[in-house]
Amino acid sequence: MTVSHRPSTWPGGARFAFTIFDDPDAQTVETGRPVYDLLSDLGFRTTKAVWPIRGTGIPSDRGETCADEDYRKWVENLQIGGFEIGYHNATSHTSTRDETQRGLDTFARYFGEAPLAMANHYNCDEGIYFGDARVSGLARAIYNVVTRGRNRRRFHGHVPGHPEFWGDLCRARVKYVRNFVFRDVNTLTACPWMPYHDPARPFVNYWFASSEGDKGPAFMERISEANQERLEEEGGACVMYTHFAHGFVDARGRLEPRFVRLMERLAGRNGWFVPVSTLLDYLLARRPDPVLTPRQRAMLEWRWLFHKVRYGTA
Repeated sequence: MTVSHRPSTWPGGARFAFTIFDDPDAQTVETGRPVYDLLSDLGFRTTKAVWPIRGTGIPSDRGETCADEDYRKWVENLQIGGFEIGYHNATSHTSTRDETQRGLDTFARYFGEAPLAMANHYNCDEGIYFGDARVSGLARAIYNVVTRGRNRRRFHGHVPGHPEFWGDLCRARVKYVRNFVFRDVNTLTACPWMPYHDPARPFVNYWFASSEGDKGPAFMERISEANQERLEEEGGACVMYTHFAHGFVDARGRLEPRFVRLMERLAGRNGWFVPVSTLLDYLLARRPDPVLTPRQRAMLEWRWLFHKVRYGTA
């Protein structure tokens, strides 16, 4: 039986909580500004991740980094307006430990402090406990079969002595790291223990899960009218995982009309709309014990692996 740690009430008498962690993949000022203007106007305050540096290698992605001055100024203004700035590795390609440290230092210089929340970028081999390191034992073996071994021992951020190791920096500077993603609008139903610490993965302070909304169609499916009603009825919390550069704005910079309608509808409901770390801090303060047990870890890993096999979630 799963024990729920869902609060009986949310701040201000809200009936549910909703936030977004937006990865910067393919995002530019032109593709991002219309989305964030809408979120701001509707009263949402969410988390927008960045790549702090350009790096010295070949970018894996056409998205802009904080080395692009116009982009950085736009992101800094988002922070001033109440949005949280998150971390998506130092840049879009694999970084050595020194490059990661430079990325973290640069992030702190631009945004005033170390990132509270982060998510691994798939194209960065310094990902921490990523790939097959996300799961254990038999679940890891099955994961490697399902993914045809593409991610077997590929990621090294948690491997001491490796040139890409930065686990100690993560533990010292980052509070929350995203892990499992599920197709449930109520993230707390899929992961009722978040944020949690996993003793088997000691370089991460706390993990959080997300709801699947990687591109426009998936995002809109998660926040459909029926799902909004269910999220409120359950008094739950949604931490949406997405890429706002994919499927939200057309080539002329116009927002997808259904996205606008759904977000307007959501904004009109009695929700608590705060950045990811604000929501996680609130949950953490109400956790009697944030340490994940081996049984809980197994439940999460198999639940996520089932989703991975069935739906191909991130």
